[in-house]
Amino acid sequence: MSNSVRKELTGRGPVGKTAVVGMRDRDTNKVTAKVVGNTTSETLQGFVKRQVVPGTTIYTDESTAYASLPNHDAVKHSVSEYVRGRVHTNGIESFWSTLKRAHKGTFHRLSPKHLHRYVDEFAGRHNIRDLDTLEQMAPIAAGMEASQLRYRDLVA
Repeated sequence: MSNSVRKELTGRGPVGKTAVVGMRDRDTNKVTAKVVGNTTSETLQGFVKRQVVPGTTIYTDESTAYASLPNHDAVKHSVSEYVRGRVHTNGIESFWSTLKRAHKGTFHRLSPKHLHRYVDEFAGRHNIRDLDTLEQMAPIAAGMEASQLRYRDLVA
């Protein structure tokens, strides 16, 4: 987000929002994302540590929640730094952009009750987007087998 757009925002941080954390593996291009209850260091670092192999280099934004991660480097968006060599968050930012476009263009309202479903759907779509249509349909159909979502559970 440009600094001029950022200055026009009202409120600060995640006021009234549900937090989602995510990461993208640069080698496999796979995205992992999850709705979380808060954005504390314990929560965010726990998510990262469960997903990465020890010794992996981790690139994040400047959030202090990530500051004590091992093998960590960050870009400072607050001073308009978005890329410094290999240090950037462009891959996961692209995923967030896709999710936000779906919110604005198709779904219009993502309720906190079902946000995890949308996040899972779009992470899954991202992760199979390079496959042809039939290859994409196979895991979707397999995932539907023996699953049931009742209307009473669906209604937010």
